[in-house]
Amino acid sequence: MINASGFKVWPREVEDVLYTHPAVREAAVVGVPDSYRGESVKAYVSLRPGSGTAPEELTAYCKERLAAYKYPREVEILPELPKTTSGKILRRELRSRPQDSQ
Repeated sequence: MINASGFKVWPREVEDVLYTHPAVREAAVVGVPDSYRGESVKAYVSLRPGSGTAPEELTAYCKERLAAYKYPREVEILPELPKTTSGKILRRELRSRPQDSQ
């Protein structure tokens, strides 16, 4: 769970919206430190082969479908999301990636 400005955000809810976008193959949502909100929503996405989209487009897509405190403030597109041998996405590896300062 992500605590953004005192509001609770469930990563799965944001991921479900991202998965409805036609270009998204995989998505993982994590909370990242934010000096103003405490935590911010950040999405990591891998795209379907042959699809292209900008992070700003994915943010706008989520903004139309989610409450103001739930949409991802950052979207990072990766070629592949880190997974375990059984195929589960490793959120802890995404959370420990270096972040841009906000």
